[in-house]
Amino acid sequence: MNDILILILRRLRMPIVTLVAVYAIAIFGLVLMPGTDPDGKPWHMSVFDAFYVMSYTATTIGFGEVPYPYSYAQRLWMTVSIYLTVIGWAYTLGSVFALARHPAFRIALGRHRFQARVRRMTDPFFVVCGYGQSGRRLVTALDEIGFGTVVLEPDPDRARAHLVRDTRQPSALLVADARSPEALDLAGLRMPNCAGLVALAGDDEVNQSIAISARVISRETQVLARVKSAGARETLEAVGDVFVVDPFETFAVNFGMALRQPDMLRLEEWLSGVPGADPPPRIEAPRGHWVIAGYGRFGRSVARVLEAAGLSYRAIDLDAAHCGEDGILGSGLAKEAMVEAGIGEACGIVAATDVDANNLAIVNNARRLKPDLFVVVRQNLAGNRSLIEAARADMEFVQSVVMSNEIVQLLTTPLLNRFLMLARSRDDAWSVGVAARIRDRVGEEVPHSWTIDCDPSLLGARRAFQERPDPPLRLAHLLRDPDDPTRALNAMPLLLVSAGRDVLLPEEQTTLHAGDRILFAGEAGVEGLQRRTLGDDGAVDYLRTGIEPPRTWLGRLLAGRQGQGVAAAQAPGPGS
Repeated sequence: MNDILILILRRLRMPIVTLVAVYAIAIFGLVLMPGTDPDGKPWHMSVFDAFYVMSYTATTIGFGEVPYPYSYAQRLWMTVSIYLTVIGWAYTLGSVFALARHPAFRIALGRHRFQARVRRMTDPFFVVCGYGQSGRRLVTALDEIGFGTVVLEPDPDRARAHLVRDTRQPSALLVADARSPEALDLAGLRMPNCAGLVALAGDDEVNQSIAISARVISRETQVLARVKSAGARETLEAVGDVFVVDPFETFAVNFGMALRQPDMLRLEEWLSGVPGADPPPRIEAPRGHWVIAGYGRFGRSVARVLEAAGLSYRAIDLDAAHCGEDGILGSGLAKEAMVEAGIGEACGIVAATDVDANNLAIVNNARRLKPDLFVVVRQNLAGNRSLIEAARADMEFVQSVVMSNEIVQLLTTPLLNRFLMLARSRDDAWSVGVAARIRDRVGEEVPHSWTIDCDPSLLGARRAFQERPDPPLRLAHLLRDPDDPTRALNAMPLLLVSAGRDVLLPEEQTTLHAGDRILFAGEAGVEGLQRRTLGDDGAVDYLRTGIEPPRTWLGRLLAGRQGQGVAAAQAPGPGS
């Protein structure tokens, strides 16, 4: 707001001075002009009367000549004053319109509106730095699950796409460089309800600067950054408390699971998918020789997985620097290059160039040479979805999809990522069993996932852990409806974090303690019932004892007297 006032005073100083001078000259001139009263005696208008006359004259209201008809001298001066005020107002209004169109004023006004909108956010929100393909998809995903967003984007053309987007949750946009501490401060990074910041710029150095600035401004805020190079990853990991996401490495991990643990991959995609969506298909990549067309960062990430799995591959690339000693210099569109890469003996093809049309052509060319290939294709631009669908690929790499899914999981349900990391050490049979148990509870659709904290500051949790710990609160109590303990809730505990220990698939009879955290998967609405249980001492007692506590003050009074009577009856007598 200070910037706006400074600009107004600076740009409108001379117009305001001019307008004041014009009115002053007109008023005092009108005071000096002689007139006559009805008796023919000379009179002069007072300063107040002159100000009143000039006010209604300049605003074109025109009440007439007051208090007496004007003399010719007064009418002559009024004529001069009218033209003076018209010129003064024209100059002033022109300056006002020019100020309204001035870029600096519009930027300052936009910042003020942005700051006011951010300050009105009372629920948790995330700051998204960068509004490219990944940023747009992330904002949409966060909006769908109920989080507000604050977007910082330096490119006005990219930012314009956010202005025409409707969001369910509050959202604010500022065209600014997120590397600036001032911009991060305006975005509400210091606000207590800021749940995290995500740096999604296209350059590693920019993301490093944003993440480091955010970590300096607010040590408590969760910070996540996209990286492309190993050097950027090492830098941010050295800073500490910064989550680093590399979409190419994330897909490479998934591709490796498709080779070794296809059922685990399906379980991961099912649990981390959009709630309510159809279950993902089971993808099992074949083991054998592979051809990689396009040996950039994505192609090299896939190649490292194949090497770790002990599988052979040949890479094709137009850049000799990418090919290396064993690579083939050429295009994946050429039959000769495909044959030299061993497409005849290959079990799969990876179309990994940075041009979507070329990837589609590479897939079609490889299928003409060998129809039964397992196809992995890379999609670069969101608008080219039809090209990738035409490839009929078995696995697709869409950077914005991989990024948004990974980030949403890390930001909103960090225990889910912890569960999945632990689950990868199990075999496929374990994954099949877990998926079957979840389907029995929830159904085929992608379940909701959430984390419940046994926070002793909650009324119900304090009753269970401190005031009346007997009978103990068990995990099974959180799987019952607080209004009807006979009804089981459609949810399944996946992970229990208790006293530094991680327990996969904890038993329902497990006793809970203060500070425990439980990851659940289940139907929508179950989370709210569980939080109500831990927030209501009556609900906790009802679930543990099966006896419904009194809800009214009269019932509590009678129950208290009854308890005192029972205690008195059980007390030993004086002669005992």
